[in-house]
Parts: sequence; structure tokens; C-alpha cells
Amino acid sequence: MALILFIGIAVISFIVQWRFKSKFKQFSEEPLSSGMSGAEVAEKMLHDNGIYDVEIISVDGQLTDHYNPQNRTVNLSPDVYHGRSIAAAAVAAHECGHAVQHAKAYSWLQFRSAMVPIVSIASNLVQWVLMIGVMLMVFGGNPYVLAIGVGALAITTIFSFVTLPVEFDASNRALAWLQSNKGIMQTTVEHQQAKSALWWAAMTYVVAALSSLATLVYYASMLLGRRD
Repeated sequence: MALILFIGIAVISFIVQWRFKSKFKQFSEEPLSSGMSGAEVAEKMLHDNGIYDVEIISVDGQLTDHYNPQNRTVNLSPDVYHGRSIAAAAVAAHECGHAVQHAKAYSWLQFRSAMVPIVSIASNLVQWVLMIGVMLMVFGGNPYVLAIGVGALAITTIFSFVTLPVEFDASNRALAWLQSNKGIMQTTVEHQQAKSALWWAAMTYVVAALSSLATLVYYASMLLGRRD
């Protein structure tokens, strides 16, 4: 049963990732009617929300876009920073959505940020602790190491689910702002394309959360079965 579950989630994950990359590629080739670059869209969204202390910078890589609340930077990949496409505008606005969350003390973002230090420790430990814990149980050892691994995995799983409202809210803020600024996306089609791109991006987080939950259930069942 567990194997079927993992295979099912793996297949869904592959489909979602493929669809997201396909949509991003498609909308990266659709020019933005306003001709603005991702960096220009980001700057306007920040300023429209009264944010002037966040820097917009270009970072290497593809799909490496993110907002860093520690140094207050919106980090955009070259394709987004310099791009003048539907995808570039949508991604830039989404990352600025996180900056707006930060400025307005959005509770889920605050909770997620507070979890980062402990999640960082848990994610570094979980793989090795689970492996050692399973090996000890196979050879008749006590279940305490595995229990620690399950606890660490539970922390990372909670973090993945806390991430969901943060990502969906950032997209909603981005789309609402783009909708209200007719000079950026001047047609309904453009807005629908931006919405589609961000929706598929959000689905990658949903699949990741479900995958983490399935893994947690598997190891927790192994632990509880051993205790019985």
C-alpha cells in the first residue's frame, strides 16, 4: 500500500513539475504588452505598496526567484529580471507579494520565518537519523533513534504545509495588483496567463507537502508497528 502511495505521488509530482515548466516556457515567450521588464514590474509593485527599503537583484540560475526577509531583497533569476514576458511579470510580482507580506506582518509568513532555524537543523539530520533508526530496528535495536527521525520529519512536514498559505497569498496579492494596474497587463488574456503560471507554481508546493506527509506516515507507521 505504501509503495502504491509513493508511486502515485511521484507520478503526480512529475506531471505537475512538467506542466509548470511547460507553462513557464510558454509564457516566457509571450511578450508583455506594456514592455516592462520583471525588475521594473517588481519595483513598481513595491513602490505602489509603500515599500522603498527592499532591493531588487538578479541571481544566477533558472527558477531561482525568491524573497529573502533577512536582508530584504527580491532575488530574480536573469530570465525574470531582464525578461519582458508574461511569466517574468507574474513571477516578479509574486516575489514582491512576499515582500508585501513581510511589510504587513502577515502571520503565516512570520510563523514560517520563525520555524526556519529549527527546520534547518531537522532537515540536515532527518535523512541520516531515519536511515540509522531503520537499521537499528532491523537488527533488533530500540526504536528511539527512529522516533527522533520521525520527529524531525514531522517538523519539516509541518513547515511544508505552513508554506502553502504563504505561497498562495503571495500569488493572490500579485494577481490582484496586476489586475488593478491595467498599464502592465493590458488584456484579460495576459492576466489569465499570469494566473495559470502562478497556479501551477503553487501546485509544486502542494505536491511537495503531500509527498512529505506520505513519507512521515510511512515512517511513523513503521515506528508504531515496532512498538506494538
